[in-house]
Amino acid sequence: MDRKHNKSIVPTARMLRKNMTKEEKHLWYDYLRTYSVKFSRQKVLGKYIADFYCAEAKLIIELDGSQHYEEKGIEYDAERTAYLEKYGLRVIRIENIEINKNFDGICEYIDRLVQQSLSQQS
Repeated sequence: MDRKHNKSIVPTARMLRKNMTKEEKHLWYDYLRTYSVKFSRQKVLGKYIADFYCAEAKLIIELDGSQHYEEKGIEYDAERTAYLEKYGLRVIRIENIEINKNFDGICEYIDRLVQQSLSQQS
């Protein structure tokens, strides 16, 4: 990664932390904040900011709204994912609508991915 802590985008990360979407707040306050393995929110990783990041499991969770399904958003996300994967990180994308419709299933999915990652590292 260019620099894990890119000072130039820290103010943006802080702003995003203060202005989380409804779905980000739901996932953070109702699950990830108290999850047994530490997650960070709006984490600066090189030239990008990850919605949620678990260093121990090498996992990034991105919550996607409608802008991610437009051509420009799809291209940007592919470039971003490729950049992060070069550093051994796994990026998963979850649609905002899934947080609202299937929250328990999403939490189980995240737990399964974290546990798989941790067991593979052992």
